[in-house]
Amino acid sequence: MDKFEFQAFLDSIDTSHKPTLLLHVCCGPCSSYCMEYLNKYFDITLYYYNPNIYPKAEYDKRAEELTNLNSKMYNLPIVYGTYETEKYYAAIRDHIDDPEGSLRCYDCMSLRMDEAAKYARDHHFDYFTTTLSISPHKNSKWINEIGYSLQDKYGIKYLYSDFKKNNGYLRSIELCKKYNVYRQDYCGCSMSMKRVNHE
Repeated sequence: MDKFEFQAFLDSIDTSHKPTLLLHVCCGPCSSYCMEYLNKYFDITLYYYNPNIYPKAEYDKRAEELTNLNSKMYNLPIVYGTYETEKYYAAIRDHIDDPEGSLRCYDCMSLRMDEAAKYARDHHFDYFTTTLSISPHKNSKWINEIGYSLQDKYGIKYLYSDFKKNNGYLRSIELCKKYNVYRQDYCGCSMSMKRVNHE
């Protein structure tokens, strides 16, 4: 699906009866534009599940920033997942020493999106998707590949995403400035934090 097909799909939605969407969110900055863009079309619930984030203080800070931003924008329902670091390290164990942008990241995104898909299925949402594709450092092809495989696995519709398109990433920066949102300088895991600290 390209951006024109995606927009055409959104425009076909009957907004007087919005479908429900579980939006997996990684942080406030990435969720800002996604909320703004999708709120017109969907009845959104935010799902904060990110056991990759290190340390716990950073995880809590990002959760707090998301809460504050959401209260200023739309005050959508938020579900806070469990901080399961053991589950994260088990998921990436075969690629833990791989560089940024490698299969380690694929496995990390798969874990988080899998939890979102299960939650969406169990709570009868119409769709699920993730904010991850807004980052210029994330592989949107991988994200959509994972999403569609989870759609088949759990029988819950996946909403195609490539939110960096149409200046989505730039708009997220503008919204963060407007709402004074903390923008982290590393993706979240201990490996990405070490990379930033050594640059």
